[in-house]
Amino acid sequence: QVQLVESGGGLVQAGGPLRLSCAASGISSFIDVIVVMGWYRQPPGKQRELVATISRGGNTNYADSVKGRFTISRDNAGNTVFLQMNSLKPEDTAVYYCNVRRLRLGVELNDWGQGTQVTVSS
Repeated sequence: QVQLVESGGGLVQAGGPLRLSCAASGISSFIDVIVVMGWYRQPPGKQRELVATISRGGNTNYADSVKGRFTISRDNAGNTVFLQMNSLKPEDTAVYYCNVRRLRLGVELNDWGQGTQVTVSS
């Protein structure tokens, strides 16, 4: 069973940085192929939205609202994904979720973490 464990959320003042981590366990190098890893967020009272993704090939994609401020990366093993958030704004306040899209024996699966709260004070 695949588990995604996020860490690094918390309370920060506007303009400050935070770094989120998401460690994936239970992924088999024999039968799983990670296609995309990413971060989504759900602000209070709003729907979940894309923040950033990084593909198997290393291509990155960002929401317009975070471009130039956030950076997504992963470790060499490819099972941990990071989100470096700089110049945080109050509107970045949300629950941040880690996502892994993978192929297991040709079947596409989507895994989600439990979420980590990020609160940016003005």
